[in-house]
Amino acid sequence: METPPLRLACDAMCGGLARWLRALGADTFYREGVEDQDLVDLALAERRVVITSDSRMLERRVFTTREIESLALPRGLQLAEQVEFVTRKLMLKVHDARCMRCNGVLVRVAREEVGDSVPARSLLWAREFFRCGDCEHVFWDGTHWQRIAKVRARIARMSRLAGEPG
Repeated sequence: METPPLRLACDAMCGGLARWLRALGADTFYREGVEDQDLVDLALAERRVVITSDSRMLERRVFTTREIESLALPRGLQLAEQVEFVTRKLMLKVHDARCMRCNGVLVRVAREEVGDSVPARSLLWAREFFRCGDCEHVFWDGTHWQRIAKVRARIARMSRLAGEPG
């Protein structure tokens, strides 16, 4: 039986990273401007691993005693390097993508169901459509998703290689 994906919580400085982790299928909490104490409370309540580049936050007792798991994100990494660092350190696997806006579960929907939410041009050529079960935002397999799919494939290869005996 496959272990469930880790539940993550990104601090206020990690919005771009959170969106990419969601695209990889990681259940990732992020809220712009979230206060450190609110993040700690949420991580405790929901058993989430906190990702932060704020070394002062990680000095709190809940982190030093490992009551809350954490990952210190090195400063100065570009976004793509952050994604690779986190997936490597936490040994994340690629799962079904989540809503990059709110972290909700994406549900496949028929073209006819999203005609009022998708540009007409995209309706003509896109093959797959998804709606977030929470915020109801619609996603489709356009050029942006093709770029995301390449990153997902690279991370999946990277995690498979890391899991192989060397």
